[in-house]
Amino acid sequence: MKPTPSSRPCPSCNNAMQVHELPGQYDSAVEIDFCFSCQGIWFDSMENLRLAPAAVATMFKEMHQHRDTPHAPLAGRLRCPQCRGGLVQGFDVVRSGRFITHRCESRHGRFSSFSSFMIEKGFVRQLTKPEIADIAKKVGVINCSNCGAPVDLRKEDSCSHCRSALSLLDPGAVEKALQNYAKAPSAHAAPATAVADALVAMARERSRTQRLDVWPSDTRLTGAGLAVDLFAVGLTLVSSLWDD
Repeated sequence: MKPTPSSRPCPSCNNAMQVHELPGQYDSAVEIDFCFSCQGIWFDSMENLRLAPAAVATMFKEMHQHRDTPHAPLAGRLRCPQCRGGLVQGFDVVRSGRFITHRCESRHGRFSSFSSFMIEKGFVRQLTKPEIADIAKKVGVINCSNCGAPVDLRKEDSCSHCRSALSLLDPGAVEKALQNYAKAPSAHAAPATAVADALVAMARERSRTQRLDVWPSDTRLTGAGLAVDLFAVGLTLVSSLWDD
């Protein structure tokens, strides 16, 4: 079934979300609302638990296909698309890490960022100390994939704002998680230098589009406006998984 415009607004930007009908448990169907601009997913109450294994893999592919959609930051106050009440921010912890959720106080559902969904479903792994050290040398500052706050890797190895460990959407982690969801192609964990190099390439491309024309080769990419997030670079690293 092709996606259709939702009758409900995104909790952040208020634009119409996009409805995707996905396989549910016991041969049912589940309609999930996406906002690719805000990189968020709205789940009606308990809807995330009704997804069939194949649906999780399909959702990942949809996120990857829309990876180049211009990204809007989340609003300071998120509202339930059903009752329009304010959403309450909270945290959940699973084996693969800590992630942020935004829940309706009237229990109509919850809003999750793409990166939070990836953590919840085990598609990520935490960065190793050598990876963090290498990124600190080449980039300096990144954005937390969980909350978006800047993280200066020269001073900290986790997000000081939401206290989340730095995690990466990684080919090896995706392959391992997909073994429980769908047939996964062979993949290997990205080497430490690949993460930093991909972040550098992304920051340079962003600088080019912003018409910044001076990049000394010995300058670390530490400008706050050029900080890039690990979720975006993770999508780049695992893109080969979905090339047919």
